[in-house]
Amino acid sequence: MFENITTLSYESPCSQPGGGGPLTYDFDRSEFWRAIPIWRDIDAETFGDFRWQQRNSVTTVHRIKEALSELASSALISDIEDGLLKTPMNIRLTPYIFSRIHWENFENDPVRRQFLPLGSQFVPDHPYVMDDSLAEDGHKATPYLTHRYPDKALFLPITHCPVYCSFCTRSRVVGGSTAVKSKSTYGAKSKEWDSTFEYIRNHPNLEDIVISGGDALLLRPNQIREIGTTLLQIPSVRRIRFATKGLAIMPMKFTSDIEWVEALDDVCRLGREHMKEVALHTHFNTDREITAWTSKAMKVLSETGVRVRNQSVLISGVNDAFDCLHYTTKKLSSQLIQPYYIYLHDMVPGCEHLRTTVSKAEHLSHRLQGSIAGFNTPRMVCDAPGGGGKREISSYILYDHEIGVSAWTSPTAKPCEIFYYYDPIGKLPKEGRDLWANNSEIKRRLIKFRANAEAKAEASRT
Repeated sequence: MFENITTLSYESPCSQPGGGGPLTYDFDRSEFWRAIPIWRDIDAETFGDFRWQQRNSVTTVHRIKEALSELASSALISDIEDGLLKTPMNIRLTPYIFSRIHWENFENDPVRRQFLPLGSQFVPDHPYVMDDSLAEDGHKATPYLTHRYPDKALFLPITHCPVYCSFCTRSRVVGGSTAVKSKSTYGAKSKEWDSTFEYIRNHPNLEDIVISGGDALLLRPNQIREIGTTLLQIPSVRRIRFATKGLAIMPMKFTSDIEWVEALDDVCRLGREHMKEVALHTHFNTDREITAWTSKAMKVLSETGVRVRNQSVLISGVNDAFDCLHYTTKKLSSQLIQPYYIYLHDMVPGCEHLRTTVSKAEHLSHRLQGSIAGFNTPRMVCDAPGGGGKREISSYILYDHEIGVSAWTSPTAKPCEIFYYYDPIGKLPKEGRDLWANNSEIKRRLIKFRANAEAKAEASRT
């Protein structure tokens, strides 16, 4: 099934923090899913059918127990149940990504950490978390369109995903209601998109449209064609991007859903005819998510001519080590997937145990620079809370490492405003943690910090 794909035995840098090893690109071509008791008898042809993947997704604790059988200890199940009482996201994992978890070391496994919450690993939210950290709702131009940057808009036609990530920045609307968060989600309804298309037509400064959600993978083929064709026929639109985590969590969608790929191919062909770019933005965080199935999917996608880029999130205990980021970046590049962004984790609820500091992100960014060809080096960015947009990780105007507060400006997207990012308190030095435990002292320190930031911002404008 996976002809001409090299496979070598190795230890994943993302599985072994601080580990290294030669940069030989391994693409697991084994029938790894058979390690999961419920899928021991599933052949590769069945496993490679996207419909089977969707039908057999793991969505409940009962299903986890059923799938793992003797591998599911009572301690594991109890910990997950406790986690579900604290997280704003429900469970949904495809068999593919569920099988990429090393269950013998589930507590530290970087794949499990992204998708399955353990109550024992949660810590209290930062006092300054926000449901809508990026202020997307406040910049809505239509019910489905967020317009924040001058030349780019975000089209959200769907809130459903084939998997639910614990770290989702849109956990306020994606993933269904949970014990701690009530949500009103929606599926794709093309009859309701007219106002969005009309808005884009009436704003010729909009050249770049991102189609996200949710996940564009769950749009039907006719909806892919409708959105792609309509946008590409608007003279001012020069680029469109379909955002999907599909390559990382269900790559067989691209090898077994022929109608979906043909629809994407039609859109790409129209883009070439109009000299416009059609891209697919995906989301890998570790090399463990890149297998021979990924290679096979990329072979199909490369034939459509779509440009594929990757956007990662920097997650504590998942990919916040240089060896992991470096190897994952190189491995993605070897598959014609261009590393694009690595985001500092957004300040959304239920994710404090997954966030890391600006200082660590900055250090990793400096290590990556010069270790990889420039065009394949991802940009480390902070999406400034409150709608400041993506800022280079070293572009803050002020940073207090002790209390973990950084100040950012965005002269184009939001002139004359200052945006503040707060590092997770648990990762601060003891002096900083002690200050946050003292309400009067931290209030005094924050007032001083903000005054200094305002003075620096004002000086830069004069």
